This record gives sequence, C-alpha cells and structure tokens, in this order.
Amino acid sequence: MNGGDSLLTRIFAIDPGSRVTGFGVIDVKGNNISYVDSGCIRLPDVTLGERLKNIYLNVNELLAKHEPDEFAIEEVFLAKNANSALKLGQARGAAIVSAAMYGLEVAEYAAKRVKQSVVGSGNADKEQVQQMVQLLLNLNTAPQSDAADALAIAMCHAHTRTSSGLEYGVGKRAARSGRRWSELDVRNLK
Repeated sequence: MNGGDSLLTRIFAIDPGSRVTGFGVIDVKGNNISYVDSGCIRLPDVTLGERLKNIYLNVNELLAKHEPDEFAIEEVFLAKNANSALKLGQARGAAIVSAAMYGLEVAEYAAKRVKQSVVGSGNADKEQVQQMVQLLLNLNTAPQSDAADALAIAMCHAHTRTSSGLEYGVGKRAARSGRRWSELDVRNLK
C-alpha cells in the first residue's frame, strides 16, 4: 500500500464448474473487505463446447461490468471421476482465458487453502463456507453455495495479498481504461 493511504482494489473470483460456475466480487481497502456482487452462471444442457463458450462470454460480461483489478480462481482438484476433472479443468480454462483477454493476472488457490483462510479449517463443508462468508461480509442471507465459494476465493486472495505485503493491482484498471475489453478482437465469438 502507498504509505498510510490505502487504495481500493476490486477482486473478481470464480468457482468453476461445467454446469454451474460461481462468481464473487469484493472491494478491498486496507484491511476492510466489502461485498460488491455474486451469483451463478447456470449453464444450459448443451454440448460441452457450448457450455465453455457460455462461461467465457458470461465472464467477459461480468469483467466488463465490474472492472476488477485482480482475478482469482480455484485450482483443479483430483476428482474421483477423471471425466469430471477434465470438464472442470476446461471450465477453468474458459474463465482464465477471459481474464487473460481482459489483461488480468490469474491467482490460483487450492480449495483447502480457501477453506482454511475463510473458515479456519481446510476440511470445512459447503454450509460452513456459506455461513462464514455471510458473517464476514455482513450479508443478510447466505449466498448460493457456488457464489459463496467464489466469494471465499476472493477473500482468500485478499488475505494472501495483505499478509504477503504485496501492493494491490489498482493501476491496472486505469492502464486498461484506454482500451476497453469490448474493443478486443473477441467480439467475433458472439
């Protein structure tokens, strides 16, 4: 941070899934974290390629709407079903490409690390994550499970950045302001 003057940083996070992809957006200023938005990208029952395109385009829209400074996503975990793990990896890839096209570096966090950071236990269940996210962000109701996971990823990123003493990427938003995401050569995908 710049001296005693804390700058505002917006963090956008994704909890990837090939059927439901959660997103969460928080603002961080000093040690204060505030809720901005969260929700789920629910994917239609179409081919995998169409679902991945849907993730990519929806994340693009959300990035353009929220103009984040930083991007965080959950790492791939070893699933019991190899096919599920491959689909999850592809969903992550679609979101990561969107972030990269927007000019954001991607921070990746293991699920256990996220849970440890937010709940205090790497073995916490989904309900515990939802409850802690609601409590820590002072929300009236618990967010949907996938959205809560995304918000937890964003908070884990905020805690990691704060504890490591790194400066937030607040200059990135200003640097991109001359070239809006919508002006990039991806508009032909629609």
